[in-house]
Amino acid sequence: MDTTAINETIKICFGEMHAKLSEAMQLAKAAEACAQAGSLDQGVEISMEMDQLLYDAGRLHDAICLMNRIKEH
Repeated sequence: MDTTAINETIKICFGEMHAKLSEAMQLAKAAEACAQAGSLDQGVEISMEMDQLLYDAGRLHDAICLMNRIKEH
């Protein structure tokens, strides 16, 4: 197994995961601001946009863990 290629791929996946979680965090802040302003429904709508981002970040993490296990064998 090409350890260098796996390491580079893991780094790229971390970057992608960070980008998705950063976007989700921005949405969470916006949802919180809406809720604090009394617009709970709008806050919930905004928070629902986080679903796919969080799912994708989780799958990227799964891939990172798998690649790391493959690299160790």
